[in-house]
Amino acid sequence: MIAEKTNTAQQITDAISSTAGKVDFINDKALSEAMLFLENKGIPTNKHEDYKYCNLDAILRKEFKSISQKLKSVTSLDEYKLDNALTLVVLNGNYSEELSDKVILRGLHINSFDNLDEHGKKLIASQADVNSDAFIALNTSFSGNGFHLRVEKNEQLQIPVHILYVSSSEDTALVNPRNIIEVCESAEAMIIEQQIVVGKGKVFTNYLSEKFVKENGKLTSYTIQDEKETGFSVNTNQVLVSKHGKYDNTTITISGQVVRNNHNVVLDGQNSEAHLNGLFIIKDTQLVDNHTLMDHRVPNCESNELYKGVINDKSTGVFNGKIFVRKDAQKTNAYQSSKNILLSDDGTINTKPQLEIYADDVKCSHGTSTGKIDESAMFYLNARGIGKEAAKQILLNAFAEEVIGKIEHDELRTRVEKRLGFDN
Repeated sequence: MIAEKTNTAQQITDAISSTAGKVDFINDKALSEAMLFLENKGIPTNKHEDYKYCNLDAILRKEFKSISQKLKSVTSLDEYKLDNALTLVVLNGNYSEELSDKVILRGLHINSFDNLDEHGKKLIASQADVNSDAFIALNTSFSGNGFHLRVEKNEQLQIPVHILYVSSSEDTALVNPRNIIEVCESAEAMIIEQQIVVGKGKVFTNYLSEKFVKENGKLTSYTIQDEKETGFSVNTNQVLVSKHGKYDNTTITISGQVVRNNHNVVLDGQNSEAHLNGLFIIKDTQLVDNHTLMDHRVPNCESNELYKGVINDKSTGVFNGKIFVRKDAQKTNAYQSSKNILLSDDGTINTKPQLEIYADDVKCSHGTSTGKIDESAMFYLNARGIGKEAAKQILLNAFAEEVIGKIEHDELRTRVEKRLGFDN
């Protein structure tokens, strides 16, 4: 089994090595450890507990028997841009200054990885442990030329930053976009990250972000995943929140054949807080796997999680959320909820909420529920002259709205509702 795993990793590394440039913005220690991890551990299978329902080794073997790396350029992305937002573009893993808007917001700095200052070099690979996950190791070994986004101390960005991650291939490709997002002391920003695949080729996107919310900082972020049937992705967020900092993320998975989200948040300063919300609506044979970790390291912190799924046809949804409260993290307040609707007898949902608590003065709870559309609510609507399909849509809209309603950017929320068919 080890040999098989190593062969898959070797196939990937050989294919990427033939086209990738030298990664010289990540320190040598991290690079060598990452390559060694891949060589020894390989790509995870369903024998790995964390990937029990998402056998990425098998998926890569089936869908990416060969990786041609025939990447395509893109000339216009106007249809994806938002009004009153600054757009940054990452094309096939590399930050594109040519396709991005000119950065003119006060307090905002963007440096590509090949132009990192000493501060940025210290941040990269400081939170994402190459020995913790194969896809962190893979990204570290073959990272694209990403960017460091920094919001200066005491600055509040007046408009959102909209980051478009565009993957485009003529055949089959694997790309490794990466970034550092840093909100400094008492600063505030809204970041919209949107992942899309254009073209007919299949793309495996291995995204990695290291996010830092400094003391009294606030980062509100939205992740919109819409990679269609040719998109396969692993998306890893490593977040560090300092004293009195606040981190909010809402992830909406609209499409993508296989989507794995790893969202790991460390609450590292007293009175820090984090809120994670997720919604996925899937059909056919799609697989969406959400894994979260809330690591409470210090006292007086708060976290909340709400993930919702709608599963149709033969699709599979997964939610695995862990609240980890360390010994010194007294006065922790943590809540986690997973709610799901099955629209077919062939759909599957696997939920595993977890609590690991070593402190004794805490308020922690989790809950999960899975069922079909409420028949009594359907009957109520049908009795008032609303047809079966219309009634089902109304109930699904109401179910999803609890998450979609957390999007504070009006145009983005409207686009998401339209894309999901909730604008009627």
